Amino acid sequence: MTQTLRAPRSDNRLPQILDESARLFREKGYAATSMRDIATAVDMLPGSLYYHFAAKEDLLVAVYEEGVRLITDKVRAAIARQTDPWQKLEAAAVAHLEALLKTGDYALVVIRVLPQDVPKAAARLVALRDGYDNLFAQLVAALPLPPQTDRQSFRLLLLGALNWSQHWYHDGGRHSPRTIARSFLRLLREAQLP
Repeated sequence: MTQTLRAPRSDNRLPQILDESARLFREKGYAATSMRDIATAVDMLPGSLYYHFAAKEDLLVAVYEEGVRLITDKVRAAIARQTDPWQKLEAAAVAHLEALLKTGDYALVVIRVLPQDVPKAAARLVALRDGYDNLFAQLVAALPLPPQTDRQSFRLLLLGALNWSQHWYHDGGRHSPRTIARSFLRLLREAQLP
């Protein structure tokens, strides 16, 4: 794996670089955001960014790492308080959706920038996503579902619905992220009843 970050300096502006990169990747998309755009946003010369990152895709990987960490931390904290498998999955779904819709740029970059759109970083991005996806796979594996249930499809359907909501959700609208996540999970659970 390529090393993304170089040794930090005492005047390290890395947090600002990551924050602005996440914002620009979310607003403009990865392909439409240049290193010059990011340098301008953090008030530095474009060449200075290469002190921190050898290439734009390495910067994207760092933003992804932070996004996956933020989402994972929220989900792990939410499920730690639950014991029932359905309650654990519901808590995870709520935390996942709240992370996407309430924490901002980093989490949305993870959902919006597809690994296949960045071939040079695709393997690293897939590995980050797979690590997070495994958490939901474990939660779904623990559910008391009928034997014929395709657990992978169940998980993908839930995560797909949660992730897609960022396209239509309106802050302050009729439903909160919590009620949306709970209703998605209720529909999936009811579909499993005989």
